Amino acid sequence: MEIGEYKQYIKNKKIGVIGLGRSNMPLIELLLGYGAQVVACDRKEDIGTAAEKLLNMGATLHLGEGYLDGLEVEILFRTPGIRPDLPQIEQLKRKGTIITSEMDLFFELCPCEIFGVTGSDGKTTTTTLIYELLQSAGYTCHLGGNIGRPLIGDIEKIKPEDKVVVELSSFQLFDMTHSPKVAVITNITPNHLDWHKNVEEYTDAKKNIMKFQGVGDRLIVNLDNIPTREIGKEAKGEHLQISFNEKADIYCDGEAIYAKGRRVLETADIRIVGKHNVYNYMTAIGATLGYVSDEDIYAVATKFNGVEHRIELVRTLDGVKYYNSSIDSSPNRTKNTLSVFDHNVVLIAGGKDKGIPYDDVGAPIVEKVKVLILTGKTADKIEEAVRMAGGNNIPEIIRAATYKEAVNTAREKAREGDVVLLSPASTSFDMFNNFEERGNLFKKLVCEL
Repeated sequence: MEIGEYKQYIKNKKIGVIGLGRSNMPLIELLLGYGAQVVACDRKEDIGTAAEKLLNMGATLHLGEGYLDGLEVEILFRTPGIRPDLPQIEQLKRKGTIITSEMDLFFELCPCEIFGVTGSDGKTTTTTLIYELLQSAGYTCHLGGNIGRPLIGDIEKIKPEDKVVVELSSFQLFDMTHSPKVAVITNITPNHLDWHKNVEEYTDAKKNIMKFQGVGDRLIVNLDNIPTREIGKEAKGEHLQISFNEKADIYCDGEAIYAKGRRVLETADIRIVGKHNVYNYMTAIGATLGYVSDEDIYAVATKFNGVEHRIELVRTLDGVKYYNSSIDSSPNRTKNTLSVFDHNVVLIAGGKDKGIPYDDVGAPIVEKVKVLILTGKTADKIEEAVRMAGGNNIPEIIRAATYKEAVNTAREKAREGDVVLLSPASTSFDMFNNFEERGNLFKKLVCEL
């Protein structure tokens, strides 16, 4: 639907918006500007200065525990964190209310090609790499989605010849009714099982990124990951595979990345470290194949320093390097991060439990970590995984009640040549609002040492 049509369609309609965080505020402003009657809903009773701002814009507020009680709207936009099968939402659906989301609306209105990225690990770096590659090739690009910036507020600035690159979470994809022109699934491992009912539901949500594609669209999957390998078989358009183990459409032999049999990038030219980042480059190259040149790929590889909170070097003190990898909110991410380092790691880990197994992180910790400092609600699960994997050959394990205590303990234990690494293997929500807040506190404490 074109924007002009949507303005006419939405005018005077009664619209509900659940969740008054940063992703939905631009949406509410847009809807009010198009003449809709907006009911802004949130479980929180106190939403701070946002309440006055919303009232001044012309919205009606439904706040507190009963924020969905008595709600009567024609269209309801849910925030990604709210399941669409919530009883109150199901009741509205039965009454004829259309359930949608900010991201689904953006896809409907966006006039240009969209590159969408999802996966359990690597999606933010891959999304950023695709954006950087397209920018290097001269396209006007717009970056957003789960990466932290809602794009709906910019919808009228986006031109048909532009490119949009979005990171998409399973929460956003859960009930999407549109797919991007170029869809990427980096990998799938068990995740977010505190929100999803099971692994199958989580995987099905990820699959939605390609569900509505057609013959002229492109899907990129990881051949080395069994779930994505299987999803690739359902591709409706162009299907590109990446691999470290097989000669796929895009593959790596350890020394270079090849695309369609052509050597396009030396791995030695990639500034960000780790095999997982070579995967990220292979995926981004597959997504932009035909859009960018080898010169663009080389330019990005030799300049791109990575994304904040992802194996980010904070400082070197007394010969010890301190790294912030707060993004590591799952055991698999911590496993990948540890693969970058030698056997001299002082690891700070632990956080909120997502209901996923921690068995696989035990062996990498035993192999690479000399001192393990645990904090947060998953401390017991991580320690159990380490003891099961290591027997008598386990690192020293210390508990810390706060991050300040953890950082101070790490400094006491680390020696010249060691690495102090924050890689929690868990989400941040037991102590922080998000992983960025967690990483920023770690960096602040390290810089104060």
